[in-house]
Amino acid sequence: MSTSAPAAEDQPFDPKDFPKDLLAAQRALAELYAALHAHQARLPWSREADGGWPEEPERWHRRGRPETSGWETADAATYDRLWEDLRKTAEMVQGHEHWRQCKKHGVEGAALVAVRQALKIAKGAVPTPTDDPDFGQDNVEQAA
Repeated sequence: MSTSAPAAEDQPFDPKDFPKDLLAAQRALAELYAALHAHQARLPWSREADGGWPEEPERWHRRGRPETSGWETADAATYDRLWEDLRKTAEMVQGHEHWRQCKKHGVEGAALVAVRQALKIAKGAVPTPTDDPDFGQDNVEQAA
């Protein structure tokens, strides 16, 4: 008498059983967003050269900006490449076949939103401190 595991089609559909390629794409998306954010943080406030403007204290929403020579050509190219990679990766995540399978199995509306949110924190979809020896170094340096 053999006790083999049931075939995949005999198992009930689990919308949170994410395919490996979807997990990898979500992880790449998180990594690209972090890289873009880190890159932006070190750039001048304006891509183009600008003379800036003084702060207007009577208008709380009109903070001043210093003069800037704008971004270096290499910085602009890196920014543009990161944004393009981010868009393509987001398209891979959003258009993945898994979401069609969810709808096919009746996972729609708020339930589908919950599954999409679960992907963002699923194991394998999020970079962790053990993956990056510099993870959290900004916080450590700021606290010192």
